[in-house]
Amino acid sequence: MNNRPRPFGDRPWQRRGPVKKEAEHRINEHIRAQKVRVVGDNVENDVYSREDALKLAQEREMDLVEIVPNADPPVCRIVEYQKFLYDKKKKEKEMKARQGKQVVKEIRFGPNTDEHDFNFKVKHAMTFLEEGNKVKAYVHFKGRSIAYKEKGEIILLKFAQALEEYGRVELMPKLEGNRMFLHMAPITTGAKKKK
Repeated sequence: MNNRPRPFGDRPWQRRGPVKKEAEHRINEHIRAQKVRVVGDNVENDVYSREDALKLAQEREMDLVEIVPNADPPVCRIVEYQKFLYDKKKKEKEMKARQGKQVVKEIRFGPNTDEHDFNFKVKHAMTFLEEGNKVKAYVHFKGRSIAYKEKGEIILLKFAQALEEYGRVELMPKLEGNRMFLHMAPITTGAKKKK
């Protein structure tokens, strides 16, 4: 049996060199379709042969980029490819940032919360909802105060009513253990304009 070590790079995980990443879009001569629908700034949106579309792109010193390959015919845009990729990554980053920012803020009430405390907490909830955060309001019952669960439900419904312009109820008042919860989500700007 030969115990001689194998030369470096003989195993696939030992090979060195850049890993080629497949292009995200087909551009220019790499577009396979014979006919393409061309869109872009200062271009007549129409169906062209691949050669004519490439000529249009070359005249403008730009690239022909296949953006919807599954359409019939595929949709291509005349654009500067590096700028197109940059704008696309920027949009994706912004969308990701918006998705990750939503936080759930908690607001606690007691079954005997007075009017001043209630209004104070409603103002805080308005701020949270305007910032795009969700609100989880709950009434905490201690000991025998659980007998007043109707009071808790009334407080939470009144809370939801006071915030109907800022948020929508995701979960109606629900008793879990010694707490009654209400979940609210912010109203999107598009929904606010419709009202």
